[in-house]
Amino acid sequence: MIIVQGYIPIKPDRRDEALTLARRMTEATRDEPGCISYEFFIGLSDANTLMLFQEWETMEALMAHFQTVHMEEFLAALPNVVSGEVVTRRYAVQSVEEEADDPGDPSPVIH
Repeated sequence: MIIVQGYIPIKPDRRDEALTLARRMTEATRDEPGCISYEFFIGLSDANTLMLFQEWETMEALMAHFQTVHMEEFLAALPNVVSGEVVTRRYAVQSVEEEADDPGDPSPVIH
């Protein structure tokens, strides 16, 4: 699994436009092969920062995502709404542990 996490600072006067771009990108991307999840969040400490979280089945699926028309359109429109440096990080997950469904185990799983 590949996880991508990022921060996008947006111009306050272009916030509505940025949110529209994020919604369009989310809707189009979720239908892509290999996309497990794709979501933007608004920062609690700064409402003009969008946080991005993506999960992909494989690196190939992520690379195919970069070749889509909606990615091209998103990247072309992004400079109009960004107010600073966009930071993204990519993580390769070697294994995924699922939480046990043992009702007898009251311990919460905290990461």
